[in-house]
Amino acid sequence: MVCRARPRDAPLEFMLYKTLSAAVYGIDANIIQVEVDCSGIKTDQDHFHTVGLPDAAVRESRDRVRAALKNCGYDIPPTHITINLAPADIKKEGSGFDLPMALGIVGAYGGLTKKEIPDCLFVGELSLDGGVRGIRGTLPIALEARSRKVSQLVVPEANAREAAMVGGVDVYPVRSLLDVIHFVNSGNGIVPLKADGDALLRESQEFLVDFKDVRGQQTAKRAIEIACAGGHNILMIGPPGSGKTMLAKRMPTILPPLTFEEALETTKIHSVAGVLDPGSGLVGKRPYRSPHHTISDAGLIGGGMIPRPGEVSLSHNGLLFLDELPEFPRNVLEVLRQPLEDGSVTIARAAMSLTFPARFMLAAAMNPCPCGFRNDRTRECQCTTPMIQRYISKISGPLMDRIDIHIDVPAVNYKEMRSSTDPEGSGKIRERVVRTRGRQLERFSSSREKLYCNAQMSSRHIRTFCELSGDCERLLERAMMQQGLSARAHDRILKVARTIADMEETAAIEPKHIAEAIQYRSLDRTYWT
Repeated sequence: MVCRARPRDAPLEFMLYKTLSAAVYGIDANIIQVEVDCSGIKTDQDHFHTVGLPDAAVRESRDRVRAALKNCGYDIPPTHITINLAPADIKKEGSGFDLPMALGIVGAYGGLTKKEIPDCLFVGELSLDGGVRGIRGTLPIALEARSRKVSQLVVPEANAREAAMVGGVDVYPVRSLLDVIHFVNSGNGIVPLKADGDALLRESQEFLVDFKDVRGQQTAKRAIEIACAGGHNILMIGPPGSGKTMLAKRMPTILPPLTFEEALETTKIHSVAGVLDPGSGLVGKRPYRSPHHTISDAGLIGGGMIPRPGEVSLSHNGLLFLDELPEFPRNVLEVLRQPLEDGSVTIARAAMSLTFPARFMLAAAMNPCPCGFRNDRTRECQCTTPMIQRYISKISGPLMDRIDIHIDVPAVNYKEMRSSTDPEGSGKIRERVVRTRGRQLERFSSSREKLYCNAQMSSRHIRTFCELSGDCERLLERAMMQQGLSARAHDRILKVARTIADMEETAAIEPKHIAEAIQYRSLDRTYWT
């Protein structure tokens, strides 16, 4: 049976109908008004025009909308239909406008009891049978709706849990266009979804891996604990099979849990990138990203005609692990300089410039030479000096300066592998890391900038929080002169020393803390000279 807004013989009444939707730019959203106008001029077939800088996906929506309305029992009278997406000077992309467009057409033909819907925002892609499919970027849309005092949000059922993480907005999950029309006409039939973000975070703190699985490598574990306690970047160098990747995979298990604000920030990025698990609604664990060394610079940093987040942004508030570091193309590694220094990445295009957050810990692993057995006591290295230099030279000095801790990871001997002593688990290490991070948060609470760990300190903060005694000054000066370290390396040493002192609950940095921090820069001299 065909449903019409008016009987067949009755004169058609047309009107302008407006609904609200949203478009995502970067990791933020803008409210978009969807205006649907029917001319009332009868034609041989309906003429469907979309204006307001739509992209290809938005222009294609006319066919999806037409089919969805037909299969839901609605006929589009043969007239001129003009849909304006305002403001018209902003580029519109994606399929999320399907639902408000279809709703506006039904309203323009008198199929809705409400003349306007000012306090409700609609997003969703339509399937040809009238179903509502999930879209990207629902969380930024929900946040923008709250900031613009829009009290109701109608979203696809697949995205509802994600949007419900935002308090102050009633989120209505829908499965079909008919559900939405019934909801608008009757005002009931759909119960707003509620979600407890804090409970979800607590439930997400289980890991499948643990540091108790790692035998030996006490020195490497110590360095990793320091790195996690202060948010420092770390490079592990060792032969194949020494456990570098195994150690890196377990680093998220000792990082502090995400705060709710950090979880929302991380979820926004994953939602926009389309990698958010629909069933979760919230990223409850710190991200762990490990891209293959064949990745392009755009894949790592982000890019595209309309820029999308890359791996560095998907690692925001988490860990980016680059295995086999020298195998990455040099131009790919060099794009890491800005995000490692600034905690963000800016992607400029002719039409727009977008900034994505990229505050992450970098963990990298590499072999000491192409064959991997340089300085190995049991296996002979087959590499010549020029081969080793070419291999190592893929990693530039400026990039090495931005890595706070360099640690040698030797092969594990048989006795360590077969030892009956159980290694320390991730739980105990994490408790120490959380305590150390707590001291840092307390220290930075008076700072105007948002600082979460020692690695984020600027030069001004270093001068304030890293005061040195005369013995520490002399020790650091001697190391700088002997190893030829840069000013950036000087700051990194002080940050690591500050973290070591925090782990020992010491207010002042002592010479032993400086000495240990310098020790973690010794590979500069060993491998890059």
